[in-house]
Amino acid sequence: MEITNAVVTGAAGGIGRALATRLRAAGARLVLADVDVTALAGVAAELAAEAVGTDVSDRKAMDALAAAAPDADLVCLNAGIVGRDLGSPWEVSPEDWERVFAVNVGGVVNGLRAFVPRLLERGRPAHILITASLAGLVTFPAGGAYAASKHAVVAVAEQAALALAGTPVGVTLLCPALVRTGMSAEGEDPAVVAEAALAAVREGTFAVVPDGWDLAVAERGRLLAEGARPVLPAPRG
Repeated sequence: MEITNAVVTGAAGGIGRALATRLRAAGARLVLADVDVTALAGVAAELAAEAVGTDVSDRKAMDALAAAAPDADLVCLNAGIVGRDLGSPWEVSPEDWERVFAVNVGGVVNGLRAFVPRLLERGRPAHILITASLAGLVTFPAGGAYAASKHAVVAVAEQAALALAGTPVGVTLLCPALVRTGMSAEGEDPAVVAEAALAAVREGTFAVVPDGWDLAVAERGRLLAEGARPVLPAPRG
């Protein structure tokens, strides 16, 4: 699909900033959102984009973002946080569970709620890119609320794709492994992740899975179907 007008949440850094940079280079007009309004203003100025300070966990804020981007044909629901506690479920504070789910899951749901009816009403080809994580496709022993929230995001994206089948609105689910962002000092270049995500959007691909992890994802499904105990996932090779 041709992308002319795009919205990106979590655009002040990391994958969001990389998505915005790639989209602007391809000629798209941008509406960028982030809770960090200072950093967002800098990115928006650099990319000649409109900046809308937005807490994605706030339903009314997401409605306002959708109203600011009436012509969007690509909506990137990318904003997310790791949280402070990355241990086992019982080691994570109640506050962390609530905030991580409010941003990571609530942000996606609020985005779908705000944008999907508008996109369907317009009746033109459009696409929603949802950023989850490899941590939402396989399960590690730790990961705190972040990992659990990303599993929920994967389910929400699948629900959305099934519900939107046969409409002009497509869905792509991005599930990167470690990426060099404010969340991690190690990992893949966010520009590479953004390029793969936008290629999947243009091709109509549903899921973007990191290289080498496909068998681990399949193995998890097999073990669940057989009622077997989970195993520690590992990439091929």
